[in-house]
Amino acid sequence: MSTITPPVNPESNPRVKAVFDDIREVRGNDFINNVWRHLAFDPQLLEEVWTDVRDVMARPTLIDFKTKEMIYAAVSIANSCNYCVHSHTAAARARGMTDAEHAELLRIVSTAARTNHLLNAIKPPIDDAFDMSGG
Repeated sequence: MSTITPPVNPESNPRVKAVFDDIREVRGNDFINNVWRHLAFDPQLLEEVWTDVRDVMARPTLIDFKTKEMIYAAVSIANSCNYCVHSHTAAARARGMTDAEHAELLRIVSTAARTNHLLNAIKPPIDDAFDMSGG
């Protein structure tokens, strides 16, 4: 259940309409998903979050789009964000993620979670070979 009430007609606000229009343009379709509709309760927050997501996820960078979506899904699993797990898994599938790749992603996430928990518990010192400070 949502903790806020989204606006009934969010696009009556010109700032929200501008963001929604940009989402439509970037994605090439008319679908505005619930996350954006709910964030429209605060137009400034909506603008800030969309700008960050668009610039990282929807623009070409050194990492290909499918891999970005898979990383986002993995982080969402680790952070227990049910909405993001579903939306970014769907996006990764739309970008070509296969069932086998999804299974491998889940194996990686579960292995990392296990070793992260163990190492957080036993706190071994960082090996000098892994020191990235340059010193």
